[in-house]
Amino acid sequence: MRSILAAAALAVLLVPASVRADQGNFIVDLPTDPASLDPHLQWDPDSYTVYRNVFDNLVTRDAQGKIVPQVATAWRYEDDTHVIFTIRDDIVFHDGSKLTPEDVVFSIRRITDPAFKSPQLSQFDQMTQAEVVGPREVRITTRTAYPVLLAQLTKLSIVPKAAVERLGDRFNQQPMGSGPYKFVSRTQGVSVILEANGAYWRGKPPFARVEMHPVPDETTCIADVRTGRADITRILSTDNADQLRNDAAMNVLWTPTERVTMVALNALDGPGKDRRVREAVANAVDRDTIIAALLKGYARAVNEPLTPASFGFDDGIKPFPYDPDRARALLKEAGIAPGTAVQFLTSPVFDQRVVQALQQMMTDVGLKAELKTVDLATYLKLRQGRPDEAGDVSYFRWSCGCQDADGTLFPLFHSSSAWAKYRNPAVDKALETGRNTLDDGKRRAAYHEALTAIRDDVAVVPLFQDAVMYVARKPVRFQPTASESFFLFDMGWKP
Repeated sequence: MRSILAAAALAVLLVPASVRADQGNFIVDLPTDPASLDPHLQWDPDSYTVYRNVFDNLVTRDAQGKIVPQVATAWRYEDDTHVIFTIRDDIVFHDGSKLTPEDVVFSIRRITDPAFKSPQLSQFDQMTQAEVVGPREVRITTRTAYPVLLAQLTKLSIVPKAAVERLGDRFNQQPMGSGPYKFVSRTQGVSVILEANGAYWRGKPPFARVEMHPVPDETTCIADVRTGRADITRILSTDNADQLRNDAAMNVLWTPTERVTMVALNALDGPGKDRRVREAVANAVDRDTIIAALLKGYARAVNEPLTPASFGFDDGIKPFPYDPDRARALLKEAGIAPGTAVQFLTSPVFDQRVVQALQQMMTDVGLKAELKTVDLATYLKLRQGRPDEAGDVSYFRWSCGCQDADGTLFPLFHSSSAWAKYRNPAVDKALETGRNTLDDGKRRAAYHEALTAIRDDVAVVPLFQDAVMYVARKPVRFQPTASESFFLFDMGWKP
């Protein structure tokens, strides 16, 4: 009996992924359960993977990264702080109601309302007013000249005013947009089901039905794709990517992104309030070995919390040297006894090989890095919470989706942001300059000033530019982008 069962199991594993005939049903394995289906709340990758296909955005990016129309067909600047957007008149929400300029205004006012407490607020708070100014026109007013407005608006999903007001908090459980896919159901921790929007204004979506399943174990995700139980999954392990490159059943799809991985340091609470302790952590990290031994060419070292994909990236910022002896000396100078505990906040969704390597490196210089591992939704809540609950150090990955320094540096290092665990008036001033002028030269100078100060203060330990990696069945047509978009409408089956 055991031999029969073993043979049966082996046969299942050897079934090629191409045999599944049901190509109307597209199946996605997600690394985590989405934290939110309300597009104005959390913006973690797996939430975004789901809701970005349910909603249309004011503007979007094409496959080459260019900002192009979506809900807005065109835009024009009246002056440096006023932009008029022309709104399409042929879009309907999934309940059949028409998308109007009033819905656009409502969406902007909702996400920028401080009382709503959107974690995305710092990305949009330069907009001070939105108003309907014509049958198909909306005017957006910004505090000052804001060069990143269009880039930020690529992330602004338009929600139906009437439905949100009717449902209140329940909109998170019953999201409704105007996008290519309609929300059908969600079973927490099990699945999200979407179906094609037959009335979608851009045309027929490629898949009649989409299932998205949270599957936290990467080995299981890969097995699902290999055996045809799933069509695509995102992976983190470069070891797995290497092993699967020549797999007959699957393709490994990847590209460098604007996302940067870093060790976030808490400068407002705990041992990290002392700059010497932060510098000791920086000197303890052997970044080059991590990249060479664990990431195998899928990542590029960066010396700042930006990547070359973002405007404002400064290749003149110097790296922190790997110097464990200096790290020990700095800790001794700061009065930190060997074996002092520091809380290392992380989540299972991150590459545990890198997390454990960083933990060992800190341990090697005398810090007892104690992992606090929580699910992603809790992790995000803690990182945005009080300094005393955000961890002394944390494994951190960030992408603004806007490919501009403002979308990373302002939320992470400006003292007004819930994400920031760092205070420096000079950095605040430089970041405000960078977002308040349309002059590219002045902006680059401001970001150089901010990045230099952030490096001098050891406010963060930058590690590497992330790549986004997927494993997909051979018939799947998909091209990853630097913005990490996962647009089902742009996917399909190969001929």
